[in-house]
Amino acid sequence: MKTCRSTSRTMRLLILVSHLGLILRTDAQIPDACIISETNKAPDNSDITVVCGTKYMDLSIYLCPMYQALYNESLMVLNNQENKPHCYGTADWSVTPPVLRYRLPINESSLLECSNGFQITNQIGSGEFSDFSSIQFVNISGTVTSVDPSVGVITYRQQIFYKFSCKYPMQYLVNNTQLGVSGVTLAIKDNNGSFVSTLSMQLYKDKQYTDILTVPETGLNLKTKIYVGVKATNLTERFNVLLDRCYATTTPYPTQKHSYDLFVGCTRDAQTKVEVNGESQTAHFSFEAFRFVQHKNLTVSTFYLHCVTRLCEVSTCETLRPNCDGRSNRRRREVSEEPSNATITSPAIFVAKQKTDEAQTFSAPPGSSPESNYSSPMVAIIVCIVIIAIFIAILTVFFGLYIKRRKPIIV
Repeated sequence: MKTCRSTSRTMRLLILVSHLGLILRTDAQIPDACIISETNKAPDNSDITVVCGTKYMDLSIYLCPMYQALYNESLMVLNNQENKPHCYGTADWSVTPPVLRYRLPINESSLLECSNGFQITNQIGSGEFSDFSSIQFVNISGTVTSVDPSVGVITYRQQIFYKFSCKYPMQYLVNNTQLGVSGVTLAIKDNNGSFVSTLSMQLYKDKQYTDILTVPETGLNLKTKIYVGVKATNLTERFNVLLDRCYATTTPYPTQKHSYDLFVGCTRDAQTKVEVNGESQTAHFSFEAFRFVQHKNLTVSTFYLHCVTRLCEVSTCETLRPNCDGRSNRRRREVSEEPSNATITSPAIFVAKQKTDEAQTFSAPPGSSPESNYSSPMVAIIVCIVIIAIFIAILTVFFGLYIKRRKPIIV
């Protein structure tokens, strides 16, 4: 009987020691950095910070609440993808408070690897996009959830569940003023909600868009053909580049004063030709070098090229392109309304002044008559000369007849 009682006490003592060990083990799981941290508390929605960048979505989540809930960085995964190592985050103990970081590349294949949501939505334009009847957005979303290591039927751990999302408008301004150097690409500034890709604008001097045009400081000759390519890189194949408007200004900024439209939807300058637009990840158009009238007393006329650009989903690009067969589905925009959250900046275009001792030889564009190469003042001068010549000829004949009649008759 005594042996049974002794055995019972021993078992109770062992259970008590075991429970005490579990308590001590749980306390030991909390790192020193978390013991004195203000974030050593129960998990909360405010624990997560999301930065919607241009190339990456960056998530940072306080680590200490995870330890408080009996988890750690190895038990937090994106969208329950437990068997994919690249869907786990990286603990950063070098900052205060310590955080768990995730960096998600913004391209469709990388996002889908961890089952993040990637959705295209269409909305009626508002705010800076109010001039457009349909604006597309990309919404990227997902969750960071805890993995419960319990092997039994029940658990006393609460589940941790963080939601995140980023919404990107697919329209922005390519403000390219570096039209004289080759291959300049600059990422869009990192602002929450700015677009995801990088853009470049390049000038070419051939219609195959292979020979890069370098603008000399002395300026291009008037009516030099300039071929422009706007390209998106590091972009999923679901999107194409669509140019809404391209125009020139006398300043590096897209100001309304002293601007000239090369094209707005279906409205185009006579010398501007839009060749590829909304059909691939590169848009092409061409125009002829011109001078601003306000630069008439300057040797070189300097101007800057700007393009309002958007990305469209391949299946919907056709509906977003302007209908140039009669009616345009887009109103003309004022420069002040253009979104300027994404710009690419570079040196200027220079156009030289035509010298007075040089003969001007302009070739007529396709579909136009040779007479269209003469300016209105030149035509007026030619007409006046012809009229004066005819008048002099008539006077000569008149005086000839008059003198002939006045001669005396000799008998």
